[in-house]
Amino acid sequence: MKIIQSRSFKRKVKKFDKQDKKMLDKQVVEIAKTPYIGAEKKGDLRGVFIHKFKLESIEYLLSYRFIKGDLELIMIGPHENYYRDLKNYLKAR
Repeated sequence: MKIIQSRSFKRKVKKFDKQDKKMLDKQVVEIAKTPYIGAEKKGDLRGVFIHKFKLESIEYLLSYRFIKGDLELIMIGPHENYYRDLKNYLKAR
């Protein structure tokens, strides 16, 4: 399984500090080991999974999906306006 990062995901991760990146890497490895750990969404976001975790005191949402056996990391961010931004990003692709 290959792990692919979207442009949106890469941009957000660049702003993280080293400690937060290590925690994020642990979460990505956990997703790769047990792919259906996140909740699958319905409707417009069918096929997209959301994994929730905390960095420091902020709860982050990480969206991902499977494309031909590969894991695509779509977007990461806090809950505020997350689903709206995710829908807009997926529509633009």
